[in-house]
Amino acid sequence: MPEPPRVPRRQRRRDAVAASAEFGGVLTLHRLGELGFDHAAIAREVDNDRWQRLGTHTVALHTGPVSHEARRWRAVWEVAEGVALVDGVSALFSAGLEKYTEDAVHVSVPRGAQCPRVDGVRVHRVTRRTGESSSGGLPRTRVEVAALRAAAWARSDRQAALILCMVVQQRLTTGERLLSAFATVRNRGRRPFVRQVLRDVADGAQSLGELDFTEMCRRHGVPEPERQVLRRTALGRVYLDVRWAGSRLVVEIDGSGHRVGLALTDDNLRQNEVSLGDDTVLRIDLIGLRVHEAAFMSQVLRGLARRAAA
Repeated sequence: MPEPPRVPRRQRRRDAVAASAEFGGVLTLHRLGELGFDHAAIAREVDNDRWQRLGTHTVALHTGPVSHEARRWRAVWEVAEGVALVDGVSALFSAGLEKYTEDAVHVSVPRGAQCPRVDGVRVHRVTRRTGESSSGGLPRTRVEVAALRAAAWARSDRQAALILCMVVQQRLTTGERLLSAFATVRNRGRRPFVRQVLRDVADGAQSLGELDFTEMCRRHGVPEPERQVLRRTALGRVYLDVRWAGSRLVVEIDGSGHRVGLALTDDNLRQNEVSLGDDTVLRIDLIGLRVHEAAFMSQVLRGLARRAAA
């Protein structure tokens, strides 16, 4: 049988560019080979400044900036295609996380996997992989796993708490789902801290009992306050989280429920009424108290001192 007619180079180039659109403008050498480009043909495209090599296995079918999506595909292909998963904050970006920045692409591989070092990629070895990956598209971990790993791999408690709050605030998942996943994702990094933040995020004001604000007061030399103090205002009866009767200082501790719907408006109305009644009100969010306990308790001490001097 006669050989099929050879596809013109220009058409092959257009086909390759079209195929790369699914991957942010990059393809593997193997896929380019399937499209009719051998190593010499790829080298010609690179030498003629049409394409650029991005590693051992990856080619960008342009010479412009490499997109975030393309960088994640490159990370998987260069580390270990079929083994590596985009993970941590990098997986969260693919799921829609916004207003957070991270330069490196994070991927996870099974413990014991042999992987090369790749510029711009951080490889994490994990023990458990069952049920972790999301379906279709970029090989990545599902949101709950990615968020918990991102918190464990974060540079600080503050950054870890920020990530966990953002994925819930941006409705990528819920606090309850994160808590459920926490039982199976065996990260070693800051587990007690992450567990408590998850309870704060999931339970909101209900976690105040576990917070044990009184114990914090003892640690920082703050007099023991009254809890859940009933006050009557123009709005009716209100309950104050914490109050020192002698100084008329009030602390309101806000859980995640204070950000839902009109809760913030209700909080503002209540705080204004209490303040107009000559109490000083300090507001502290639960996550902030986890991350900046000393700073917030210092404000409480200063507030007590100022009220005592008034």
